[in-house]
Amino acid sequence: MTKLLGYLGMDAAAMTINDWLGVFFSVAVFIGMVYVYVMVFRPANKGKFESQRGMALDDEDHIDAGEIK
Repeated sequence: MTKLLGYLGMDAAAMTINDWLGVFFSVAVFIGMVYVYVMVFRPANKGKFESQRGMALDDEDHIDAGEIK
C-alpha cells in the first residue's frame, strides 16, 4: 500500500484532517455521480423520467406568491 501511495505522490502521514475530508468528499461525489449516471441511462427508468420531462415548464397551476391584484 505504501508503494502505491508513493507512486501517486501522496504522503498519507503528512495529510491533515482537511486533506482527508477532501479525499472523502471527492470519492463520495464520484460514487454519487456514477450512481446518478447509471440511474439516468438505465433503459428501465426511461418511463419514469419521460413522464416528468416537462415538469419545469408546466405552469398550469397558479402559485399564490402574495401578488397584489
